[in-house]
Formats: sequence, structure tokens, C-alpha cells
Amino acid sequence: MSYERRKVRVGKVVSDKMDKTVVVAVEWHRPHRIYSKPVRRETRFMAHDPENECKLGDTVRIREGRPLSKTKRWRIVDILQRQDLAEVQPGELTATDESAIIAEAQATQAQPEAPATDVSAKVAIEEDAPPVG
Repeated sequence: MSYERRKVRVGKVVSDKMDKTVVVAVEWHRPHRIYSKPVRRETRFMAHDPENECKLGDTVRIREGRPLSKTKRWRIVDILQRQDLAEVQPGELTATDESAIIAEAQATQAQPEAPATDVSAKVAIEEDAPPVG
């Protein structure tokens, strides 16, 4: 089979946790069969990345080929665009980091609080009252 007849897709890397394999999400549009509104769909392909050079968020071009494993039938051809991601991922935050972020956000909002009611004076008045009954 010649290279010209093989399918080629462009997608985004959504997982790079496997060795020599990445998961590429390819987005496509079709009109709804009844309402004719364009519907967006996503297909996920496992693609072979022999040097482990693709990272999460990269835009890549993949090409169809012979089966390499049970689910892997695509190969990475090009990395079209590199994606810069934050060094700290949400799963790496600790409880102290989260509480500091929340405290900082609340300090920046600085909304006025409602006046506190004196609960102790109210309880003392109820204790001195004679029982009803």
C-alpha cells in the first residue's frame, strides 16, 4: 500500500502516559440527521511514538498503517505545534496549597460581613424567664 492512499488525521495529544504510545483526539463535525445543526464529535486514536517525543497538548499529524498491537494502528508523522503546560498540575497541589489559594481569593474579594448577634445575652434572658406551661 502506498503512502498516498493511507488516511492522515490531525489531532491533539490527550494522553502520553504509555511507553512509545500516545492517545490523539481528532475532532470532526457532521450535521445532525434530523435537525441539520452541526454536531461536534471526537475520535481517539492510539498512535505509535517511538522516541516518546510527543507531550500532552501537542498538535500532531498521524498516519494509518499496519497493526502494531491490539488497538494501535496509527503512527506519528509530524508534531505540528508544541503546547506549553504549567509545571504544577492540579493533582499535584497539596491541601496547604489549596487552603492558601482559597484564603488569598477570599482576601481579594473583601466583602463586608453582616453584624454578629450576641448569642450569649439571648441565652441569659431565656434562662431567667419562668417556665411556660
